[in-house]
Amino acid sequence: MTRSIRPDAVLVQAVIAGALSFAHLHDLAAAAGQTGWKAWAYPVSVDLLLVAAWRRLRTDGPSRLAWCWFLIALIASLGANVATAGFLDLAHPPAWLRFGVAGWPALAFLGGTLLAHAPDHSADTTEKTPVAAPAVPDVEREAVPAPTLEPQTAVTATEEPPALPAADPAPAPVSSVPVPTALVEHARKIAADHTARTGTPIDTATLRARLNVPAVMADAIAAQLT
Repeated sequence: MTRSIRPDAVLVQAVIAGALSFAHLHDLAAAAGQTGWKAWAYPVSVDLLLVAAWRRLRTDGPSRLAWCWFLIALIASLGANVATAGFLDLAHPPAWLRFGVAGWPALAFLGGTLLAHAPDHSADTTEKTPVAAPAVPDVEREAVPAPTLEPQTAVTATEEPPALPAADPAPAPVSSVPVPTALVEHARKIAADHTARTGTPIDTATLRARLNVPAVMADAIAAQLT
């Protein structure tokens, strides 16, 4: 299966414009005294400098260096096209034109070298150190030991029935639950932020949900905050 080749209007226009600009630069260099292969090298030098500066602008972003050499190459190309339109007598070129054409190779070499070896500041290699959030100590839940039952003995007619097992010990009071100092300080910050946003003191349920701690420890922390 063959694909049909359709000419691109933009590409055709670019080829025509490039060929005309190339011919005008050649004619201007030949009129200024550059003969042979030298006259053909001038258009290549101007167009390459223009492309190099434009590529620098596209890849590394706007910079004074790239814009400076882009405008120099554009003025050289545009000036050659205008000069060959009859504004100058190419049979008797002025001295400044000969001077400019003769000095162009050194100027183009300098511009190409600076564009090729200019430092790249587009990527910032410095990385900001992330600020670590305050670590909240893990609170281990203390398991309540299960009551141990005495082994049951056989009940005889003369013995009293065994007493019922003692009930589970009552939970420790709020004040006896150990709370880390760092957790209390973190809870103070959370309570202050809640008060600043809502205008009301933080309740125990909200404090427990924010700290993700047991209810007993949340009560102990709330007691220390009051």
